[in-house]
Amino acid sequence: MTGKREIPQKEDLGCEFKSDLKRLPDSELIDTVVALSNTDGGVLYLGVEDDGTPTGIHEAHADATGLSALVSNKTMPPVPARATMLRLAADGSPDEEGVRVMALEVPKSTAIVASRDGKILRRLIKADGSPESVPMYPYEIITRLSTIGQLDYSSLPLPDASMDDFSKEELARLRDILSRSRNNGDQALLELPDDEMLSALRMVAMVDGRKVPTVTGILLAGKREAIARCVPTSGAAFQVLEGTEVRVNQDFDQPLLYTIEKMREMLEPWNPEREYEEGLFRQPVPEFDHRAFREALVNAFGHRDYASLGRVRVLVDDEGLTISNPGGFVEGVTIDNLLTVEPHGRNECLMGALKRIGLAEKTGRGVDRIYEGSLYCGRPLPDYSASTSANVTVFIARSAPDKLFMRMINEERERTGRPLSLRSLLVLDALKRQRRLTLADLCSRIHATDSVTRSTVENLVEAGLVEGVGNASGRAYMLSGRVYSRSGKDADFVRQSDIDKIRYPELIMKLAHQQGGTIKRRDVEQLLHLQTKQAYRELSKLVDAGELVSVGRGPGAHYEVSR
Repeated sequence: MTGKREIPQKEDLGCEFKSDLKRLPDSELIDTVVALSNTDGGVLYLGVEDDGTPTGIHEAHADATGLSALVSNKTMPPVPARATMLRLAADGSPDEEGVRVMALEVPKSTAIVASRDGKILRRLIKADGSPESVPMYPYEIITRLSTIGQLDYSSLPLPDASMDDFSKEELARLRDILSRSRNNGDQALLELPDDEMLSALRMVAMVDGRKVPTVTGILLAGKREAIARCVPTSGAAFQVLEGTEVRVNQDFDQPLLYTIEKMREMLEPWNPEREYEEGLFRQPVPEFDHRAFREALVNAFGHRDYASLGRVRVLVDDEGLTISNPGGFVEGVTIDNLLTVEPHGRNECLMGALKRIGLAEKTGRGVDRIYEGSLYCGRPLPDYSASTSANVTVFIARSAPDKLFMRMINEERERTGRPLSLRSLLVLDALKRQRRLTLADLCSRIHATDSVTRSTVENLVEAGLVEGVGNASGRAYMLSGRVYSRSGKDADFVRQSDIDKIRYPELIMKLAHQQGGTIKRRDVEQLLHLQTKQAYRELSKLVDAGELVSVGRGPGAHYEVSR
């Protein structure tokens, strides 16, 4: 199989160059394939020097089908790599007379791949920016399996632990949290004795005919010495900075139930409230929404990688609130699809227990609550951009609430008797910040399909919160005149809704001058996204004003600038 493509200029995490002048040993070739497959997949270019210069492949590797078969036979499970022969010039560009290079496309594996002789490797970037293949150690295997959804580390039993490792104080705390979480928690658990409640929450498992704690059990209600012995990576820290001064710096090595509750208490002195007044009613609005903080905190503990060193960190500083945890997003979850991807996490057993206890959102959509905490107050959206493959970080900025935006949301909720959907809030927030957006713009901002976004926008139009401006492909949306009027910004509405119409003559004349003093009706249709009759009316206005002169009829009809 022969193909045409340019090769990358240098190696990276998903690209590897291998010289084949003296025939690359099969073991080195397979090791590279294994490492690529165990990371994010990529392409191995066989017959290219480290500096990116194509020098050609050895005859032993010139058969694309045979090379794919070699890879499949020497990996476990077999890697379905696809080999393509390329002809390249010295600069790496396609050249039918150039040297032969083999491009071996390696897919990302959904399991742990090893070579037939038992090597398990992965890719990483060295300090100098170049990639290398390195061994994958046992704890990294656990991390990899949990990231791709093949292992729930939190459900593993701990044979070296016993039922005596549970803290009676923490079991009492668990029941207390349950009794206070009547709307969220599974109240039936309160009727069970401790051993049955632990089984129902998967905090214990049977091993060799006896009950032993699971990782979830020790994390939630284990004694401190049991946590240190069985899950030493579960630490956390709460920090407060004022400028460069450290006001609070407390480490936690206690069970999660204690830690979560204690951190919520510790935030209170650093979370001032503002009063929002609406008529006779006054509503306190904290700087950081309580429910959003709880969900972000629970997510950090519930989705962190407990096989990796590191700790959950809560930082309050002059800019805002930052919560981070070891372990990147699991397979299939990215910053762009956080609000739309099917809920799934790294530690399903632990998150299941947190949901039933009442600490986590039952639907698995805790991230929705984090966003709503900002959206309902018209504040900047939570920022996950600092997240990497090794950690997840969310930043919630300090910001005064937008009272006018809050009034609009509250009035609509009172009118309909139900809160606005998250997508509706995202659309309104986007229009508040950008003034006018097309449907395509809104799709990209709320990360939803065209049909879903259109439905959301049309519902807001029917509710009188949004108005459409323009026609056909040029149609855009903005907050309605009613919204601008209630905020005392009628002039802004007029400016946003009519500015294009006011500039129509200017734009038409500018295009006519650029085209040598002539313009056709079709030019105006394409320029302003208008229908035929609308374009004709705009041109007629300019003719009446003496700016243009109509010339000819039929297909050759056009308009010329008056001299």
